[in-house]
This record gives sequence, structure tokens and C-alpha cells, in this order.
Amino acid sequence: MKSRHRCVAGAVASALFVLLAAPAMAQTPASPPGVSASETLPARPAPAESAPQPQPPAVRPLQESGPSSSPAVRQPHDLSPWTMFLAADVVVKVVMVSLAFASLVTWTIFFAKTLQLSRAQARLRRALARVAEARTLSEAQKALDGRPTALTALVRAALHEVRLSGESASDAGIKERSASRFTEIARAEARSMRFGMAMLATIGATSPFVGLFGTVWGIMNSFIGISKAQTTNLAVVAPGIAEALLATAIGLIAAIPAVIVYNHFSRATKAYLEYVGRSSGAVGRLLSRDLDRSRDRLLARAAE
Repeated sequence: MKSRHRCVAGAVASALFVLLAAPAMAQTPASPPGVSASETLPARPAPAESAPQPQPPAVRPLQESGPSSSPAVRQPHDLSPWTMFLAADVVVKVVMVSLAFASLVTWTIFFAKTLQLSRAQARLRRALARVAEARTLSEAQKALDGRPTALTALVRAALHEVRLSGESASDAGIKERSASRFTEIARAEARSMRFGMAMLATIGATSPFVGLFGTVWGIMNSFIGISKAQTTNLAVVAPGIAEALLATAIGLIAAIPAVIVYNHFSRATKAYLEYVGRSSGAVGRLLSRDLDRSRDRLLARAAE
């Protein structure tokens, strides 16, 4: 009996074990044959601290569209006017130097003509004040005391014509010949005061076009450099174009002051020639008085 009970108890225990272990075995996937249980276990994930952080993609510098074997273009370190002048083409340099020389000529004429006109006008004004109270040409000559002015030249011309004409000459003839001499003196004064103004007019009219020629030449060389370098990068094109535009800028720097100075001296010369005309009129009046006195003396002699 005891053995039978032991057999029944073992069978019941076996059945319970099978019933309890069956659901767990159903949930666990069967490993393929020949694979151990340790290989079927899933690998543990690495800790979060040790995982490498994602790096942003490196930005590559933009490369020129031309091949790497293209010739290097010489560029100035900066774009200052002096550096651009040194890096410019020979023709553009010649244009810039000629325009700089023209600007120097303009300012030289400006200072020289300003000094000449101011001195001549001041002397002529003082001379007119000295002869304002003179009654004859001789008194006017003594008052002027040989000072180099246009009025002195006019008085000498009138006295010289009176001496050449003699007492038998008519008053109208003497006045006409004296007026002709006065006109020549006035023209000589105008030529003297206008000396150098033709150069100012030439510089003012041609300097922009000379600078434009340098600009065209420089831009043409820039395009030739673009074709040789096989690139349209602005860093390659900009220095050559800047050098070319510098020629136009220098041309304007030379032309604008020349035009302004020319207009200034045109007005100043006209004002000086007005003083010369007043001097001619003053000498003409003195000559007329002298001729009237000479005629009165001749008539008095004839009456005696």
C-alpha cells in the first residue's frame, strides 16, 4: 500500500510540474539546434554616458570653379590707391602719372595767376588814384614815377605819339593814332593775363577722356586675366577693375579743378581789363586837354 501511495504521489507531482512548466516553455522561443542558451540571450545596451555624441558635418570651403592647376592671380594685399597704382598695368600707370602731372600744372597756374592778377590789379588801382588830379600828360608821367603798370605804358604811348606827330598834325589824327596805340597795349595786357588759361581749358576738357582710356584698358586686362585664370570669382576680378576705375577718378580730380580755375580767371581777367579800359580813357582825356591847350597857344601866337 505504501509503495502504491508513493507511486500515486510521484505521478501527481510530475503532473503538477508539467502543468506549471508548460506556460513558461511556451513563452520562451525555442533556440535553434546547436546553439547554446547563452548565445540566444539578448545583448545588454551600452550605458548612455559612454555613447559618442553626434558631431555636426564639417563645412568644406568653397572652391573655385576652375581647375586646381590654374595659374595663381597676383593680388594686392589691400586696395589702397598707392597699392592699386603699383599693381596696375604699365599703360594705366602712364595714364595716372600724366593726369597727376596735369593736376600739378593746374595748381601751379592757379597760384601763379592769382599772384599775377592780384598784383597787377592793385598796382593799376593805385596808379589811377595818383593820376586822378593830374592836368597834363607830363604831370601824370611824373606822378607815376616809372612804375611798371598798364597806365604808365599808355601815358608813354600818348606822349610818344604827340612828339612824332609834331605841331602841324591835326588833333583828330593824333587822337586816332593814340587810340590805336592804346588798343595794342590793352590787347598785350589781355594776352599777358590770359597766358596759361588755354592749358587749363585743355586739361579740363581732355582729362576725363584720358582717365576713361586708362579705365577701358584696365578693364580689358581684367577680362584677359579672367580668361587665363578660368574663374569668375569676384576676388580675382575686383582688384583689376578697381585699378582701372582709379584712372577715371584721377582724371576727374585733374579736370574738375581745371574747369573751376579757368572760370575764376576768366572773371578775374575781365575785371582787370576793365581797369585797363578806365586807364585808357583817363589817358585819352589828358591827351585831349593837352591838344586843346596846344591849339589855344597856337591861336594866341597867330593873333599876336
